[in-house]
Amino acid sequence: MWRNSSYILRVSSTKSVGKVGYRPIKSAKKRLKDKLRILTSRKRTGTFSEIVKRINQTTVGWINYYGVANMKTFIQELQGWLNHRLRQLIWKRWKLPRTKYVKLRQYGIQHDEAMKTAHSRKGYWRISRSEVLHQAIPNKRLVKWGLKDLSQFYEQRYSKG
Repeated sequence: MWRNSSYILRVSSTKSVGKVGYRPIKSAKKRLKDKLRILTSRKRTGTFSEIVKRINQTTVGWINYYGVANMKTFIQELQGWLNHRLRQLIWKRWKLPRTKYVKLRQYGIQHDEAMKTAHSRKGYWRISRSEVLHQAIPNKRLVKWGLKDLSQFYEQRYSKG
């Protein structure tokens, strides 16, 4: 009946302390991460809101499909990684040190810190992990810009009380 096995929900079961739990298999997690990696590529075109919209479609669909499984830790790790990728994308799109400085000042960073970070020679990935960029673009701001909070969505959807 099911010729293509990708349509079947594949989960691995675990047994600990008398309870049976389910988790998405490693390949499903890897496919999701690969898909998100493509969506948050630094060389991707399109507006930020379009990118966030596609990310939301992908993650919400995945959580709806695998939501019955226990994956709270995976969702939290994925959210952190995704936020990191988006900060990197934003930093890359600001491009010029002048633009980076203006944006950092706009988001409340002090002159010295903004100047130092904007003129840094460190790579995008490393700067996106910096405290200054976390202060300028906190998780709340990413949510405000349209990104769904995956942990909150998962908890609301499948709270296991």
